[in-house]
Amino acid sequence: QVQLVESGGGLVRPGGSLRLSCAASGIIYSFNTMGWYRQAPGKERELVAIITTGRSTTYVDSVKGRFTISRDNAKNTVWLQMNSLNPEDTAVYYCYYFAARTYWGQGTQVTVSS
Repeated sequence: QVQLVESGGGLVRPGGSLRLSCAASGIIYSFNTMGWYRQAPGKERELVAIITTGRSTTYVDSVKGRFTISRDNAKNTVWLQMNSLNPEDTAVYYCYYFAARTYWGQGTQVTVSS
């Protein structure tokens, strides 16, 4: 089993920044993918950004140039730096871990509002 603990959500004004973090513990696979999905009210959960242990990254088009994903393999931790936030980024953000199967964090709320 893998446990994921997220932190860093909150309320921010348009144009502001937030940094999410997610730490994995338990049975850690040497090769895995970690990252973030989000789900806004009334919408399906969507991929935001993911990163492999080899640091290959994938971003949804809507966040390219604004969000940056990074990780520390030794600490089993992934971060999502979110800049130039806009109201369309408002959602519950879920940490994602994949190795053999998918694990999800409990979710952290990000609200962008003036």
